[in-house]
Amino acid sequence: MTYVPLEIPDLVLAALLLIANGAVSFWFRLGLERSLAISALRMVLQLSVVALALRFIFALNSPLWTIAFALFMAAAAAYEVVSRQERRVSGGLAFALGAGAPFFAGLIATLFATAIVIGPDPWYAPRYVLPLFGMMLGNALSGTSLVLDAMTSAAVRERAAIEARIALGAGRFEAFDAILRRALTTGLMPIVTAMATTGVVALPGMMTGQILAGIDPVSAAKYQVMIMFLIAGSTGVAVVAAGLGSVLLLTDERHRLRLDRLAQK
Repeated sequence: MTYVPLEIPDLVLAALLLIANGAVSFWFRLGLERSLAISALRMVLQLSVVALALRFIFALNSPLWTIAFALFMAAAAAYEVVSRQERRVSGGLAFALGAGAPFFAGLIATLFATAIVIGPDPWYAPRYVLPLFGMMLGNALSGTSLVLDAMTSAAVRERAAIEARIALGAGRFEAFDAILRRALTTGLMPIVTAMATTGVVALPGMMTGQILAGIDPVSAAKYQVMIMFLIAGSTGVAVVAAGLGSVLLLTDERHRLRLDRLAQK
């Protein structure tokens, strides 16, 4: 089997399915036609720019350019995390947590994969580091968003119970114990579900892409298993860091609940 390249007319044909979605929205008066068009255009532009940037970085094979692009990805991830929150902590601390948790979790998993598991030469080659880091970062971002949203919403909803526990002598982590455990479960559930359904219900994107590129299905499956393990690990680290960090942001050193730190709706 050989790789079959795609041309612009092929992409136009594939876009007909998106036009069908727009027709469904118009027929049922959902009002999503504009959103579909903007999202599709944004996706195409972003992928085009990223593809050109990656071609440039791959050609240079420079650690500095690799780090710079990884930091750019982390900044974009932090913006997405913060923007998804219904009730978010105001100020730069929330942005730092939204960037730090998925960035360091993704970085640890990526370095582990390239330096130990895969072992390319050199281990910091951007062709390996950046795609892996992107997958780790994207999934850690989703888990972080879910945890932070669950923590801030529960803090507002269960304010009386939290303050009652603190008044009875509980520390901030003890007062948030049940809320934190629920939030961590929420953040980990997507990756747990993904692992349970991978291979039976759906073939993941990386495995599908490798098969379409002509890679043997067994080899593609091995890579996908590795990726799922790495994603699960990085998501777990990010979720725990986001959960513990949100407790610190929602309280102070005197173990008082600080809902005044939440941005106004």
